[in-house]
Amino acid sequence: QVQLVESGGGLVQAGGSLRLSCAASGSISSINAMGWYRQAPGKQRELVAAITLGGSTSYADSVKDRFTISRDNAKKTVYLQMNSLKPEDTAVYYCKADLLAYGLRYSQGYWGQGTQVTVSS
Repeated sequence: QVQLVESGGGLVQAGGSLRLSCAASGSISSINAMGWYRQAPGKQRELVAAITLGGSTSYADSVKDRFTISRDNAKKTVYLQMNSLKPEDTAVYYCKADLLAYGLRYSQGYWGQGTQVTVSS
């Protein structure tokens, strides 16, 4: 069994900051890329930021220079530091990990349950 558990969401005023965490646990052989997605009401889920095993990062244009993704491979955890938050950042944030579970031949994507981020104006 593999689990991804997010934490750190909440309510914050515009201009504030939040740090999201996502910890992977279970029968994990290796973790490749990890990322954060978000889904606002009535909108499609979108990629916010991603990080490779080697630490290369990519960001959606809407969050560049405000959000920072990082990971701790020893802790099997990915983080998203969100600064200068805007009301349009309000969404449910999901983490995703491309990982290989023990007993399987190929890696596949696993999702967390999501954490709500609400930014008030």
